Amino acid sequence: MKTPIVSQRRVRRTPWLSYLVAGGVALHTFHLARRNRVGGAAIAAQEQIRRHLLARFAKTAFGRAVGIRAEMSGAEFRTTVAVRSYEELAPWIERMQRGEADVLWPGRCAYYAVSSGTTAGRTKYLPITPEMLAHFRQAGLASLCYYNVRRGHARVFRGRHLFLGGATRLAPIEHGQPFRAWGGDLSGITAVNLPRWIGRHLYEPGREVAQIADWPTKLRAIAARTQERDITLVGGIPSWLLILAEQMRATTGAAVMSEIWPRLECLVHGGVPLGPFAGELRAAFGEGINFHEVYPASEGFIAAQDASPEDGLRLIADAGIFYEFVPWKIFENRKSTEVGAHAVTLEEVLCGVDYVLLMTTPGGLCRYVIGDVVRFISKEPPRLVYVGRTSLQLSAFGEHVIEKELTDTLTVVAARHAFTVINFHVAPVFARALAPASRGRHEWWLEVRTGRESEVDQGEVARALDGELQRLNEDYEAKRQGGGLELPLVRWVRPGTFEQWMRAKGKWGGQSKMPRCRSDREIADDLDRWAR
Repeated sequence: MKTPIVSQRRVRRTPWLSYLVAGGVALHTFHLARRNRVGGAAIAAQEQIRRHLLARFAKTAFGRAVGIRAEMSGAEFRTTVAVRSYEELAPWIERMQRGEADVLWPGRCAYYAVSSGTTAGRTKYLPITPEMLAHFRQAGLASLCYYNVRRGHARVFRGRHLFLGGATRLAPIEHGQPFRAWGGDLSGITAVNLPRWIGRHLYEPGREVAQIADWPTKLRAIAARTQERDITLVGGIPSWLLILAEQMRATTGAAVMSEIWPRLECLVHGGVPLGPFAGELRAAFGEGINFHEVYPASEGFIAAQDASPEDGLRLIADAGIFYEFVPWKIFENRKSTEVGAHAVTLEEVLCGVDYVLLMTTPGGLCRYVIGDVVRFISKEPPRLVYVGRTSLQLSAFGEHVIEKELTDTLTVVAARHAFTVINFHVAPVFARALAPASRGRHEWWLEVRTGRESEVDQGEVARALDGELQRLNEDYEAKRQGGGLELPLVRWVRPGTFEQWMRAKGKWGGQSKMPRCRSDREIADDLDRWAR
């Protein structure tokens, strides 16, 4: 077996600089922690941000069209300005792309983050103004300072940080001509605009490798570049972190990542719940690895872990974005034009209630429905958990199951039955597809690793999933106990089935995520064809 060699030359090259960076971040961490200990600081910051944003929106064509005034109160803002989806803002964004000034935000905007929101969604072009870039820098640094507070030191900044993002190469937006507008992955836009010292002394895999679009080629290039670098932090979606580990082991012959990168201490993860992947990530990266969860989106960097995982993620309330929250039950049952008046501010939220997230940003998004559902764990400090997507609920039979409940259920069952989840999707099976007199049921598509697949009884796993989901979701329990739903089906799928689906959709690599559930069989029927 090939033994990896960690380059001491690079570690010793400029030790004074690594200590200088860590010292500066430690000082910033101290000031951030002190501010966060002030009661009501987040609420005060949100009110200040609201006033600032409204003053800026009042100077735009959009602001004048919808009646925004710089001095309007929070109550006026809530009742005057309707919530909006991407489709409703798209015509305004297209005007910005053509070079028109003062449309959604003062000035012109040259950068647009390309995002589908979900793997199956429509492509979106989200404006990334200079103020939005400042937001991402401030929130991103705050998220890592939260990690420093948890660990009691800033040693993670003494090495380099490897981020698994999408291709950073930007493409011109043709319909914007002659104005030069560029579109691409958010990681590409932020990489182009990184401060020079970060690009030189912290950021990996470097600009040249980060531009590679082909995922397998990019992984090989990352492995070749970083195997002798002093990596202390790696960030990405859990499933892609595991794929990176496979490539690094194939390249170096190492058993775990800690052999390649001895000072690696932190895995930053986000985008999907960690639960089903935690055990395999520890096995791949080393038992001593620390997990750090973040909640980023192309629309803004929303929250980050500042305490234990069960405490949720702390809302980053002071980085330029104003948040509102619409109770999910109201959002689900009313027209979009009616829900805005029912939104509440951070000061008014209740713990344990599911809310649809609204964002007003310095990128020109005003009361924008990001499509995420969150639930607060505490108000002081404001900590929340990601619950799921508004468009990706599983409720074909009125059971109202959310993504978090499915993930939590599978995490418990996988641990109980000693299998590792590679990927999964849950869909309804309707009565007409089953035997006469049967009722509908859920179908769990599972790609797992056990080493003893033939010994794992699918019926036993189905019963375990059913029991755990009944424990977590009262509506599902009522449907099962009342005979409205049959016992779920479990389908093992051959290795690579989910990869095949994502490749076919052009979503293989980077920050792409597999939808965990739908109330129809759009994805399940594809999986059915490819699993044969």
